Amino acid sequence: MAAFFRLILFLLIAQTVFYLLLRVYLRSLRTERLEDIWDERHPAMPGNTPARRAFVRRSMIGFDRTLRSRLLLLVFVLPNLAVAGIIYWVNWQ
Repeated sequence: MAAFFRLILFLLIAQTVFYLLLRVYLRSLRTERLEDIWDERHPAMPGNTPARRAFVRRSMIGFDRTLRSRLLLLVFVLPNLAVAGIIYWVNWQ
């Protein structure tokens, strides 16, 4: 039983690290896309201006409510379901 709890602990730690890395990566992709949109709309204002930073900050407010951000929570669900399925299959089949 201790091995099972150790497995769960390491699985949750790995899932949390993977979730945080994916979250940072997806946010950086969205930020880059918003910066490209700003550059297309305002070619006369190149560089990292305060207006550009404000545009990106305002646009990123709703990012946590997007489908892509919510699907990221599957990082916690899918591996747990896989482990539960393997345990069931090995022990009761």
